[in-house]
Amino acid sequence: VEPLATDHVVPEMTDLIAKLLIQGVAYEAQGDVYFAVRKFPTYGVLSHRTVDELKAGARVEPGEAKHDPLDFALWKASKPGEPSWESPWGPGRPGWHLECSAMSTKYLGDTFDLHGGGIDLMFPHHENERAQSQAACMAFARHWMHHGLLTVQGEKMSKSLGNYLTLEQVLETFPHPDYLKLLFLKTHYRSPMDYAPAKMEEAKKNWQEFARFFHHAAQQQVETAVGVSGAWEGEQTKAQFDAAMDDDLNTPQALAVLFELVNLGHRLL
Repeated sequence: VEPLATDHVVPEMTDLIAKLLIQGVAYEAQGDVYFAVRKFPTYGVLSHRTVDELKAGARVEPGEAKHDPLDFALWKASKPGEPSWESPWGPGRPGWHLECSAMSTKYLGDTFDLHGGGIDLMFPHHENERAQSQAACMAFARHWMHHGLLTVQGEKMSKSLGNYLTLEQVLETFPHPDYLKLLFLKTHYRSPMDYAPAKMEEAKKNWQEFARFFHHAAQQQVETAVGVSGAWEGEQTKAQFDAAMDDDLNTPQALAVLFELVNLGHRLL
C-alpha cells in the first residue's frame, strides 16, 4: 500500500488532531494547532535525549504562537495562495509528522511490529510520530529500525556532488541484483554503507563462491553420507548463524558463518 498524504488529510489527520486536543496534549493558537511536548512524559526516549537537552537547540519562528519552543505543529493555518483543507480550526494543512501516524495506523492498525527509516529521521520526525501516536492512545510501533546512510566511495551521495547513482545505473554494470544484496548484507544495517565499484567486485566474487558450491552440490546427484563430525559441525554453524541474526540482525557475522558452512560443504562433498 502506497497511500498519498493528500488523500488522508480529511478525515484521518483531522480526526487524529481532534483526539490529541481531547486528550489535553495539544492546543490551538491563532488558527494553528500544536503538540505540547512537555505533556508527553517519555518524549526523547526514542532518540535518547532529554527535554532539557532538546530545549537548548529549539527556537520559535517569527509569527509562531506556540507556548514552548519544543512544541511542534499538528496543523498550520494556510497563508494566501497556499494549498489548504477545511478543518474545525479553519483552512490549513497538516504538520509534516502527522501524515505518517495517520496513514500507518489506518492501514496497519493501532499497533504494528516494525517502523523503519534512516538514522537522520530519528529526531525530530520519528520522535514526534511516536509522541503524537501514543498520546492518542495508540501503541504504535513495537520496534524501530534506523539504518545507516549510504555513501559513495566515502562521500555522501548527492546530486550536487555528481556522485548520485540509481539502482538502474548500478545494475547496468553489475546485472545480477544478488551482488548488490550481498554488498548490503556485508554491512550492519545500523552502520553507514559505502558503495564503490571495488566493493561490488568483491561482493560479486563472494556470490560466485556460493554459486560454485551450489553447482558442485548439484553435480553430485547422489545421496552423500555425512559423517558424525560433519553433521555436528553443520549444527554448530546453524547455531552460530541463528545467534548472529538474533543479535540485532548482525548480517556481516551471519555471512561469515555461511562462508564457513560453504567450506564445510566442499569438504564433505
